[in-house]
Amino acid sequence: MRKVAFIFGTRPEAIKCAPVINAMKLDRRFEPLVVSTGQHREMLDITLMEFSIRPDIELNIMQPRQTLSQVTYRILEMLSGQIDQWGMDAVIVHGDTASTLAAALAAFQHRIPIIHLEAGLRSGNIASPYPEEANRRLVAQIADLHLAPTIRSSENLVREGVREDRVAVTGNTVVDALRWAAENAPAFAEPALADLNNDTRRIVVASAHRRESWGAPMHEIARALVRLSFQENVRVIVPLHKNLAVREVMLPYLSDQANITVVDPLPYRNFCSLMLRSHIIISDSSGAEEEGPSLGKPTLILRDITERPEAVEAGTARLVGRSTARIVSEASRLLCDPDEYLRMAKPVDAYGDGKATTRVIDAIARYFAAQTGRE
Repeated sequence: MRKVAFIFGTRPEAIKCAPVINAMKLDRRFEPLVVSTGQHREMLDITLMEFSIRPDIELNIMQPRQTLSQVTYRILEMLSGQIDQWGMDAVIVHGDTASTLAAALAAFQHRIPIIHLEAGLRSGNIASPYPEEANRRLVAQIADLHLAPTIRSSENLVREGVREDRVAVTGNTVVDALRWAAENAPAFAEPALADLNNDTRRIVVASAHRRESWGAPMHEIARALVRLSFQENVRVIVPLHKNLAVREVMLPYLSDQANITVVDPLPYRNFCSLMLRSHIIISDSSGAEEEGPSLGKPTLILRDITERPEAVEAGTARLVGRSTARIVSEASRLLCDPDEYLRMAKPVDAYGDGKATTRVIDAIARYFAAQTGRE
């Protein structure tokens, strides 16, 4: 039995790792250990509970208004003091967060193989998204197995010099999680959304939290949402990120607007219910870039470039930047032109077919088998 540690700390990581963790619990070849850094403390705990996962180890690294350097340092320091004691055959990290980078560095420094889930995404701009693009490129330099969600991602890795036998195309596990959540979508527990199923207005679901959106761009986004809420038969719902850099800008614009509902971040299944109910999605979230198109919801991406171009090329997502005028213009096209809406409102399998978990586990099993053969 191979012992593998999943080390993560944010809600998106939890969503995408959860299907693999739960599948490994039922697979006699593996013994998964779940390590939570606590990078997104409250949102992470709620998400893990939804998937019936309880962390085996809690690092609890978060403190108010920490810098990126402080977050990364504290994770690395705490892992370095514990990781040898766990007796792991490999460490699995996901994507591109500070938890991802710090966990990969700790594993590398302690000579533990690194398996990178959702590997190979590239925007082509080291500063966008910041710091995620740099994080995932750095992890790629030291990972032993690269689990790429799409063919394009695998090609990025091979072009950068990664050996082809260390790359597997699996699909994205977010689609597995999304399909499970959609099949088990609950009624809206949030009181502010209790009337949603009886509301005849078109629902615009909007969110923004990325660091490159902080400051002036966040003001532009907020103004755009207010202007959209003035349109006839439209209701804007904003699950607002907990980060103060987001809330301190957005709330003064969005509070007390008749057609805008601001709620705290929703549990994942509730958020999936909201996406299913939505007319369009406007977001800078990587999850929304994948989930919206998978559900057939036209998705406007609040960015200038993306490391997930597949849905843009399929025509179900569109890059709209972060200026008020452009956001309002693009959203209005979808709200006012039925033909334009229908062109984008089509489910696509740009990021997977819901069977990525099986491919991930098979690829990891093959990796361990190959390592055994070399021993």
